[in-house]
Formats: sequence, C-alpha cells, structure tokens
Amino acid sequence: MFDDRLKALEAEFEEVERELPAPATLTDPARLRDLSRRHKELEEIVGTWRRLEAARGDVATAHEMLESTSGDDRDMVRTELEAAEASVTALAARLHSLLLPRDPNDGRNVIVEIRGAEGGEEANLFARDLFTMYTRYAAQRGWGVEVLSESPSERDGLNEVVFMVKGEDAWRRLEHEGGPHRVQRVPVTESKGRVHTSSATVTVLPEADEVDVSVDPADLKIDVYRSTGPGGQSVNTTDSAVRITHLPTGIVVAMQDEKSQIQNRAKAMTVLRARLLKAEQDRRSSELAKQRRSQVGGGGRSEKIRTYNFRENRVTDHRINLTLHKLDQVLAGDLDELADALMADKRTRQLGGDDQADSAA
Repeated sequence: MFDDRLKALEAEFEEVERELPAPATLTDPARLRDLSRRHKELEEIVGTWRRLEAARGDVATAHEMLESTSGDDRDMVRTELEAAEASVTALAARLHSLLLPRDPNDGRNVIVEIRGAEGGEEANLFARDLFTMYTRYAAQRGWGVEVLSESPSERDGLNEVVFMVKGEDAWRRLEHEGGPHRVQRVPVTESKGRVHTSSATVTVLPEADEVDVSVDPADLKIDVYRSTGPGGQSVNTTDSAVRITHLPTGIVVAMQDEKSQIQNRAKAMTVLRARLLKAEQDRRSSELAKQRRSQVGGGGRSEKIRTYNFRENRVTDHRINLTLHKLDQVLAGDLDELADALMADKRTRQLGGDDQADSAA
C-alpha cells in the first residue's frame, strides 16, 4: 500500500514535469504557480523514495553476497549490509515525515501584525522590540520585508505595525509566532528600578492571492479620510487614508501610511484577503471559531505563549517548555533554535496522530 501510493506520486511528479514547460502552462500564471508548487512538494518525496528503493536493492544484494562469501570478505559484506539497512530505516522514516498532511500555507508569504497589549507605553515599546527582532530574523534568512501599516506611539514604541515577510519558507518558520508575548523587565518609564510585566500580541497570517479569495465589491464598505499622526493630528491635507469593512464578516482594515489613496486601498485589500483566507481555513479545519482570535487571546500577561525575561537574559516558550538563556541573541534575530524546536514539535504531534496538529497542517 505504501509503495503503491509512492508509485502514484512518482507518476504525478513525472506528469507535472511534462506540463511545466508546456506553452499552455507558461501563458497561465495561476496554473504555472500551482504546478511549480506541486513540483517542489513532490520533488523531495520522489527523490527520497528512489533513494529508498536503491537502498533496498543494496540490502538484497548484500544478503546474496553474504551467503556466498567467507572470512574477511564476509565481514566486509556484513558491514555493507548494516550500512544499507540503516539507510533503509532512515529513508523510510524521512518518507513517513514527508507524507504527513501538508500545510496549505507552505510557500506563501506571511503577514504579521504586532500590537501593544497590557502594560501601557511599555507594551508599545516591547511591540517595537518584537518588530525589530522579526525584521532582523528576516534579514538573516534572506527574506524581504514590506511594512504595510505602522502606528507609532508617543515614546517611539508601536501601537500597531502590520508587515509582509516574503520568503519561500517564511510561513513554516513563523507560523508559531502567533499569540501573546510577555516581557519582564525594568521599563525606561520606571523611575524606581522595579521589574514590570507587559505584553504584546502577534498575529501571523498567510498572504492570499486573488484567486484564493474572491471578494465581492458589493460586500465592501470603503471609507476615506485624512491620515493622522500619533497624537491624532492630521498629517496631510487630502483624504488618502482608507478603511475597508467586509460586511459579511465585520472584518475592518485601515491603511494610511501611503500618500496615495490607491496605494492604501491596495495594501488594505492585501491584509483583508489574508484575514479572509485564514478565517476560511479555520472554518474548514473545525478548529476554534477564530484561530486568529485564539492566537491573540485577550492579550493578557497570563495568556503568554512566550516570556522574555531581561534580568535573567532568558526566553521561555511555554508551549514546548523550552528555555534559552540568550535573550540578547534572540532579540537580535537569532530565532532559528526556537523555530526549529516548534517545527519539530509539530511533526512529532502529527506522527503521533494528534488531531489538532493534523488540522493545522
């Protein structure tokens, strides 16, 4: 059964390779995108299976040789047999991992929203720190970053920032960042040196293509108004800011960073489509009513997914009970150890048949 499934995937892979360079494909951007994604998905699976088949052949050959050899030659063949059997075991385990349900958002760009939550201005300052951390991580990974909306606070923090991260593996490595992040430190606003606990919320959304989400213009209420600064004062003399309300869901997106109303509207539609796609994926997977809301929670300090303790130079991810004593490095963008551990935990839960892990994949 296992081999039959892999033979079918190999046949599909070969068919995709034939279709990719076809003129009909090259003139259809959506089809080209879908086939390219499928080719990337199947390439490692098929390549691993072919290596597994070769390793199985090596095992069979070594068994035959073992029966007809003796002395030192027999010891050498036995060593080769053990190596081939180990390869079969490793490749089979890798294949089982590759055949786990695929996350439909793999390969998509990511929209990240960060907001100061509990803790007043200190929460906004921490939101700025998180934004800096993610942009530094993106630079290390070679991803692109585009700020879609930014609302600075009065002391150079961030009330809110929305940005897009562009990279092939951005979703895979950032999807687990969604949730309340708690910070424990002496704020710059604290005159007596006391440690305060504050929080900021992070929401992670997959970018949605227009072909993924169909938005009826009749379902949109679009308001335009003048952009405002941190204190509420008007910062330009034209109605360039845009607020889009999706009437069926009540989702509201506002953009004002660009001087052009057209540019602000385009950015708002990008975020709106991402939120609609995520809401539909949540509905289909029968998870909590709103995974986006469950990521953010109430933003409370007690609802944390991760704690950043400055006094101890410590970062703790509470979902996997992982503590790292290198907060300075993490805030400098060194997130790979956390991301790798969270990705490994997801794979372990999938292999163990965890329904929630499967539905998220």
